[in-house]
Amino acid sequence: MARSGPKRGAMAIMASTMERSDHILIVDDDAEIRSLLTRYLEKNGLRATAVADGRAMWRVLDAGAFDLVVLDLMLPGDDGLTLCRTLRAKSDLPVLMLTARGDETDRIIGLEMGADDYLPKPFNPRELLARIKVILRRTRSLPPNLQPQDETQLRFAGWVLDTARRHLVSPAGVVTPIGGAEYKLLHVFALHPNRVLSRDQLLDLSQGREADPLDRSIDVQVSRLRQRLGDDPRSPALIKTVRGEGYVLSTTVEKAI
Repeated sequence: MARSGPKRGAMAIMASTMERSDHILIVDDDAEIRSLLTRYLEKNGLRATAVADGRAMWRVLDAGAFDLVVLDLMLPGDDGLTLCRTLRAKSDLPVLMLTARGDETDRIIGLEMGADDYLPKPFNPRELLARIKVILRRTRSLPPNLQPQDETQLRFAGWVLDTARRHLVSPAGVVTPIGGAEYKLLHVFALHPNRVLSRDQLLDLSQGREADPLDRSIDVQVSRLRQRLGDDPRSPALIKTVRGEGYVLSTTVEKAI
C-alpha cells in the first residue's frame, strides 16, 4: 500500500500529459493514410481523429475540440479547398493542406483559401509531424499585443484592415473580399510599414515556412493585393518593389481599437 501513492501520482501525471496533448483531425478519403497518420501521430504523443470526408469533418468538429486539421485537397463531395474556405470563415483553427498534385497553382489557391501550410503527396510522416509542430508553435507564439483580438483596426492610405472580422474596407467604406493568404500577407505588411521585407521574411511571417527557391507564391499574392488596393502594378504607390531585396508597404499605418 505504501508504494501505491507514488504510483497513483505517476499515473496522474501521465493522465495530465495526455489531457494536454494536441488533438489533430485528419480528413482524407484514403483509409491507409488515415490509419498510418493516426498511428504515427499517436506514437509521437499527439491525439488523432481521422475521418473520410467533409460531412464527417463537420460532425466531429461540432462534437469536440481540435488544435489543427490535416485536410486532403481531393475529397468526395466538398473538396479540401471548399472545406478550408468555409472553415476559415468560421474559425482560426490551423489547417495543413495535403495535395496529391504538385501543381503550384493548387498550393497557391490552398494558401489563399486560408490554409497555414501545404504538403504534397507522397510525403514522409516525419515531415508532416514537423510541419504540424511548426504551425502549432507559430500559432501560440505571438506576444499578447499581436493577438488578433487586441488589434482591432489597422488604417493606411484610407484603407482599413479589420483584424477582428478579418476583412478589408475600402476608402469608400466598401468591404473588399480578401483571401486567407492575402489577408495574412497584408497583415504582415501593415505591422511592418516602411520596412523592406524579403520574400523569405514575408513567407516566414505570413505562412511560417521557409522559402523554396522556385516558390513564387509571395509574388502572386503581392500582385493580387495590389489589385485589391487599386495599386498600379507598373508604378505601385503602396506596395513597392525594392529590386534585389523584396517589398515594402510605403505608407503610414495607424492602429485603432
